[in-house]
Amino acid sequence: MPYIHLRFLRVAVLYLLAGMGLGLAMGISENHSMFPAHAHINLVGWASFAIYGLIYRAYPTAAASRLAVWHFWIANAGALLMVVGIAGINNGMEQFKPVTAGGAILTILGALVFATILFRTSAAQNQ
Repeated sequence: MPYIHLRFLRVAVLYLLAGMGLGLAMGISENHSMFPAHAHINLVGWASFAIYGLIYRAYPTAAASRLAVWHFWIANAGALLMVVGIAGINNGMEQFKPVTAGGAILTILGALVFATILFRTSAAQNQ
């Protein structure tokens, strides 16, 4: 996927804005019950996606991998499901536990795809 690094960075900025917005809302309301969702938006969304984007920018061979597209979509689905699930649980909806678990599994799967891409491309460069 051309410009996969920009896709990751653009989505990272959306997560950043969502995390900041939620943090601002918690501060104004003085209700910090959503801090776990806030933390996951910022760490899994903003930080991870920004790092993914920067690494893909620095290593074009990794960005050119066919798996990079899969990484993008799996990581996005995982981050969104995990945050929505955590927010649901924080609001007393225990039925969101499977959503959170599914999101966590997809997030880890996305990281494994990313690791596979990096190990394959770095091994190819060493030959």
